[in-house]
Amino acid sequence: MSKKLVTVLGPTAVGKTKFAVQLANKFNGEIISADSRQVYKRMDIGTGKDLSDYFINDTKINYHLIDIVEPSDEFNLFGFTRDFNKAYDIISENRTRPFLVGGTALYIHSILKNYSLDRANFNAQRIQELEKLSDEELKSILSSISQNLHNTTDLLERKRIINAILIAESRKDGNDYEDSKFEHLVIGINDEKDVIKKRITSRLKTRLSKGLIEEVKNLLNEEITHEKLKFFGLEYKFISLHLSGELNYNDMYQKLNSAIHHFAKRQMTWFRKMEREGIKINWMKNHEIDKASELVGGFF
Repeated sequence: MSKKLVTVLGPTAVGKTKFAVQLANKFNGEIISADSRQVYKRMDIGTGKDLSDYFINDTKINYHLIDIVEPSDEFNLFGFTRDFNKAYDIISENRTRPFLVGGTALYIHSILKNYSLDRANFNAQRIQELEKLSDEELKSILSSISQNLHNTTDLLERKRIINAILIAESRKDGNDYEDSKFEHLVIGINDEKDVIKKRITSRLKTRLSKGLIEEVKNLLNEEITHEKLKFFGLEYKFISLHLSGELNYNDMYQKLNSAIHHFAKRQMTWFRKMEREGIKINWMKNHEIDKASELVGGFF
């Protein structure tokens, strides 16, 4: 029997999690999160964990790769692929069905294309070598060995540049992908641009009112540095700049809101790139659960 995987992807604020949980509930499934920040503990509001979404009529849908890493620790693509495979094996042992869900395009792409990462050079010596270089030298290295792999956010923070180089160097010999281990069904959730824009802005206001700034303050009290918060990006980056006195509240809100909108555009750029590579994405809106159920029923 071939290994099968349903993936639910899409830009931020389209309702991917609720949609996928409905499918998992209907088809005896479990969720594997593909979110690069939800892996971190106590980073809840800013990452939009919304764990209540995993309950349907008091029934909890099991999830994996959420709250597995301390904010002080490092987590990267290599760790994700390793932990994804562990989660998939657990789901197989449970005789349930796997649903990969999220918006971190690189993580999703690594599974759909089965990246060869066994050679990834995440050792301390190589990291030390790279840390001695300037930002411009690092960007030059990354550009020379990786044209399309990295997110554009990789070029915004020093640690992201170094991580992207380590990943790209592990794949520069041309043996980028192995044969896929899975039979895939990919469902994409999207909506009109104006609808997504309104959801992003409304959601940000809600998160700020529910204690997002306090969440970042608590991380700082744990001695998570401002530098590390900037590495996490978006909410954590801009609120860090606000708390350090570099941005007033209004500027923080405006810049953060704008950054999230740009992030959604970059996500869609990634997903369109996947389609150009031959990955079929079945696009639909978040109310079209019956349409998705028909696809999933035929797939399994």
